[in-house]
Amino acid sequence: MHTGRCLCGAVTFRVAADPVAVRTCWCRQCQYFGAGSATVNAVFPSDALEVEGETTAIEGAADSGAAMTRRFCPKCGTPLFSQASTRPHQIVVRVGALDQPERFAPQATIWAGAAPPWAAIDEAIPKIAGQPAPAAPKP
Repeated sequence: MHTGRCLCGAVTFRVAADPVAVRTCWCRQCQYFGAGSATVNAVFPSDALEVEGETTAIEGAADSGAAMTRRFCPKCGTPLFSQASTRPHQIVVRVGALDQPERFAPQATIWAGAAPPWAAIDEAIPKIAGQPAPAAPKP
């Protein structure tokens, strides 16, 4: 079981599964969410997430072209979750909102081709220029 919350605590959540992937993302939209840097995201089965408190959603298109729903706390603005219409069985959780972010080291960097020249990208993990194939559930 993994737990998390927004900065002000108005939204709390539990995830009753381990992530199928953890990635650093440099897509342009994540750079907006990450204040100019990448975001670190854990992909979980969507049916494993339980949320308490209200979130606000922003609908839009991802850099990949997929329709995205991004959820955040309406009180403090903490980005919490993203979900692509093409992958309703998966939910992306912002690792910074998890209570133990040290447990979720990135396994890959995605959208590395959109990163600015000064980006600090871990060369020890795979680097993917754009959108990777969907993360497969772990057996």
